[in-house]
Amino acid sequence: MAERIAILGAGAIGLFYGARLAVSGQEVHFLVRSELEAVRSRGITLQSKEGSETLSPVQVHATAESIGPVDLVFVTLKATANDQLAQLLPPLLGPQTAVVTLQNGLGNEEVLAQWVDRAQILGGLCFIACMRVAPGVVSCLHRGSITLGEYGRPASDRTRHVAALLEQAGVPCRCVDSLAEARWRKLVWNIPFNGLSVAAGGITTDVICADPALAAEVRALMEEVRTAAHALGYDVPAAFAQKQFDVTPPMGPYQPSSLVDFKASRPLEVEAIWGEPLRRAVAAGVATPRLALLYALLRRLTKA
Repeated sequence: MAERIAILGAGAIGLFYGARLAVSGQEVHFLVRSELEAVRSRGITLQSKEGSETLSPVQVHATAESIGPVDLVFVTLKATANDQLAQLLPPLLGPQTAVVTLQNGLGNEEVLAQWVDRAQILGGLCFIACMRVAPGVVSCLHRGSITLGEYGRPASDRTRHVAALLEQAGVPCRCVDSLAEARWRKLVWNIPFNGLSVAAGGITTDVICADPALAAEVRALMEEVRTAAHALGYDVPAAFAQKQFDVTPPMGPYQPSSLVDFKASRPLEVEAIWGEPLRRAVAAGVATPRLALLYALLRRLTKA
């Protein structure tokens, strides 16, 4: 039987994964606000080098109340919009509803735990390069994969069930027993590339990788993230960091999500991606001067 799924957040991530799940046969409901009519009339189009596919019609809603209780919620809002969850989540929740945050940075599971039973919370890390280029239109440069885990617990049968749904939708997915460690691994890419793309003047990842000074800064930031993770008990091998660098140049002129938001004058996830990791590193007694400087620059640029 199809799962009843709600997608909270109609950006690139929510549209991409929601559309893939719907195409695979799941009953997917999208919460869409500012672009509701465009998505309702034209559907969702996924573009890639292999071609494009359009999902139409799409089950779109202006309110969570019109969706009602579901089996599974994917939270794909920006972390800057977490204050909206107090109103958006309750209408979607039933006794067994699983809530999966696919948001960037640290601290999002803790936010969810204010309104959702901890036992119902999962988290996912999206290793993907995609951009929303028009209302309901997503351009995907690298489909990547999702790493999925439970909040504060090892992977369970439920984790593997959600992973199977994603696999059936054509999304490679692996389950891990330490979601916290997986989040630190994702920061190895997000902290330097999202941050420098904005702080260095609004540049794409190919420009960062081709500039010797900026490439060296990427590697130094990656090493600070690895050191902080190690101090907190998480394993982030040097080979993993190297791979994160190596996969980036083939993406071409990719605009990280923070750069897209900055250009559109939208709030950046400064605290989730840079502030919270910095605070946890400091609490662990780890010096991260490059991260501290990048965080300060981004706060100043965004007046956060």
